[in-house]
Amino acid sequence: MRNLLFTILFLLTPAAQGADVAGVKVEESTKVGSADLLLNGAGLRKRAFFQVYAIGLYLPKKTPNAAEAIGQDGLKRVSIHMLRDVGAAQFTDALADGIRENHGEAEAKALAPRVQALAAIMAEVKEARKGMTITLDWTGSATQLGIDAKAAGKPIEGADFYRALLRIWLGDKPVQDDLKKALLGGAQ
Repeated sequence: MRNLLFTILFLLTPAAQGADVAGVKVEESTKVGSADLLLNGAGLRKRAFFQVYAIGLYLPKKTPNAAEAIGQDGLKRVSIHMLRDVGAAQFTDALADGIRENHGEAEAKALAPRVQALAAIMAEVKEARKGMTITLDWTGSATQLGIDAKAAGKPIEGADFYRALLRIWLGDKPVQDDLKKALLGGAQ
């Protein structure tokens, strides 16, 4: 009887699906270091009528609240799957613009050297190519950029920098309103 109950519950429990964003399979979970992270939400970054990238936000605990997602303790990941070629300078300029939009002048100025460090790493890559996966991992002490599952460049120190990156998509002035909603678990 007990086995039958477990079998019924298993069959009624939805399988981990992840998400499909513009033909990109965004996994339901991922691992950063030794931590298992859950897909909080996924969406599509559009610019005019172009699809730029599919993005997934992974957290230790799901939340529909932007401030909680930004401030949540533990390891985190932003996974960006490029849907078109974008030059390294254009990619990092867009990130820098998103940071400036969501921070005061003094905060943005304090973050500028680390934004430049990220830009230097991307400049070595030269281009965010269609099909490339770029990850921004919070390791507990630093932001580690990854390109196609390989660490790129030196880690960039400071929780404030990672929170600034998250505000690009989740801040008061997100890069795209419906993308913010999607990353917080809502439909895009």
